[in-house]
Amino acid sequence: MLFSNRTAAGQVLASRLTKYANRSDVLVLALPRGGVPVAYEVARELSAPIDVFVVRKLGVPGQPELAMGAIASGGVQVLNDDLVARLDIPAETIEAIARAERLELERREQLYRDHYPAPAIQGRTVILVDDGLATGFTMRAAIEAIRHQGARWIVAAVPVGAAETCREMSAIADEAICTRTPDPFYAVGQWYQDFSQTSDAEVRSLLARAREWGEAHVRDGSETVPPRGR
Repeated sequence: MLFSNRTAAGQVLASRLTKYANRSDVLVLALPRGGVPVAYEVARELSAPIDVFVVRKLGVPGQPELAMGAIASGGVQVLNDDLVARLDIPAETIEAIARAERLELERREQLYRDHYPAPAIQGRTVILVDDGLATGFTMRAAIEAIRHQGARWIVAAVPVGAAETCREMSAIADEAICTRTPDPFYAVGQWYQDFSQTSDAEVRSLLARAREWGEAHVRDGSETVPPRGR
C-alpha cells in the first residue's frame, strides 16, 4: 500500500507513537526537507514541540544520490567505509564534498530556524523523523549528533524503510519505528503516490504554524492543536 503523501504518512506514523503523547520531555525533530511534513503531523498528534535537525547526505562523486555518508549539526560525520574503500574515493574528495555540504547545512539552519534558538536536547526524549529510510546514513548521523548533545532517549521514526536499515537503526537508536518495511524496497519515493519535493517555503510555513501554536499554548494553556498540514 502506498501513502498518498507525506502528510498522510505522518498521520500513520503518529499512530505508532501515542505512548509519547502529552509528555513534557518529548521533542520532535524533523530531518529536512522531506521529513518536515511527516514530523509536523507527528508533533500535532503528540502535542509536542517540533524543530528541525539538519543533516546532509554526502553523495558519491558522479552519483550524488548514492550516499557514502552524511554530516549533521554539531560537526558529526558518518562514512560508509566499505563503500568508500570499494570505490577508492580519496580523502581529499570526501573533504571537498563535506565542505560544500556544510555550507548548505548552515544555510538551511539559518533559513528554517528563522532566528529562533536551537532547542535544548539535554535530558529529553527526542523523536527523529524522516519520510523514509534507504541507506540510513542521514538518520545515523542525526542519532549520533543528538546523543552527543545529551538526549536521554532517542527514537528513529519513519513511515517506510528498508527492513535491514530499520534493523540497524534499532541497534543505534534506543527505539526505531518503521511503520512499513516492504520487500523488495528499492527507494523511499516508490511508496508514496505524491513524493514531490518539499520546498524551503513549505518547511518554513509548517514550522511557523507549529511555533505559533506552541506560543499560544504557553500563554493561555489552550488544549487546541495546530491545523493539519496540506
